[in-house]
Order: sequence, then structure tokens, then C-alpha cells
Amino acid sequence: MTTSVRESGLTAGTWNIDPVHSSIGFSVRHMMVSKVRGNFDEFTGQITISDDGEATVVADINVGSINTGNDQRDAHVRSADYFEVETHPVATFRSTGIRAKGDAHVLTGEFTLRGVTKPIEMDLDLTGVNPGTGDGPVAGFEASTVLNRKDFGITLDMPLDGGGAAVGDKITISIDAQARQAA
Repeated sequence: MTTSVRESGLTAGTWNIDPVHSSIGFSVRHMMVSKVRGNFDEFTGQITISDDGEATVVADINVGSINTGNDQRDAHVRSADYFEVETHPVATFRSTGIRAKGDAHVLTGEFTLRGVTKPIEMDLDLTGVNPGTGDGPVAGFEASTVLNRKDFGITLDMPLDGGGAAVGDKITISIDAQARQAA
């Protein structure tokens, strides 16, 4: 089911994600007691709004740009144990639809990580549209989802002596994006 975003203030055309004013972050349970948080520093994305108000979203994430603030951990996550960036350097998202959910929306699409493509849903909130500062209008979005790493072939388990695993299965993805309408 797809819904129009015409009432949101987004006008027809292409809106490019501004990586300087956007972030893609994540968190994962560590040692069963805390969370490791990080970001992807390199990504691109576009939102295309058709004349009838239908939205299409595409995004590419350089998974090798992972940044958790710890070089040793980041190198391990880039390895074949996790992202296998030498073989699969980019994760992709291609939307398949959008539907209303109260005052917000749900964005559906196909997410590919490590060569595995799965359907996902993201809670999506348009935080506003602004005329900008002379370079064209800007729009803000927040989106989030929870993925199971094992669904994408990341199956390394490091069992703990007292039970559980060093790294949790559920990964929370949080996106804070600003997009500028292309001229």
C-alpha cells in the first residue's frame, strides 16, 4: 500500500540527502549488559517525489566507513566475521512503498547487506520542510528500524561463559537526514 506525500510540503522532484547534515547511526547489545554505538561516515541517498506525490527512496552506505570510535573493533566489523567489506563494500536500500501510521509513516523497502536482500520496514517521520538559505528548499526526516544481523548472514556467535553472546542479534538503525531539493 502506498500513500502520497503531497500533503507533507515536499514538492515534485529529486531531493538529495546532504551527508554533512545527516547521520546513519546504529546500536547493538554488547556483553549482554551495554550497547556499542556507531555511525557510517559515507553514504548517499535520494528521495524522488513524482508529480502525483508518490515517493521513492534510494540509499547507498559505504559499510567500510563504520566508525565506533575504536579502530580495532571497526577493523573486526569490516572483516569476513561481520560485513566482509572487501566483497560487499556497499549496503543498499530501495523503497517499495510508504504508508501512513498515525501522524508519521512507515517506509518499506529492500535492504541489501553482505549480498543478502531482505524486506524491511522503517518508522519514518518528516520533521519539516523549510525554504532553505537561498540554495533551495530543505526537508528533514527521521527513520528507524531494528534488524536481525543473522538475517543478513552475520552469524558469528561469541558465547559468554555465563550464557548469552558478546554481540547481540538485534541492530537498531537510526537515520537523521536532511535533503535539499535539486535545482
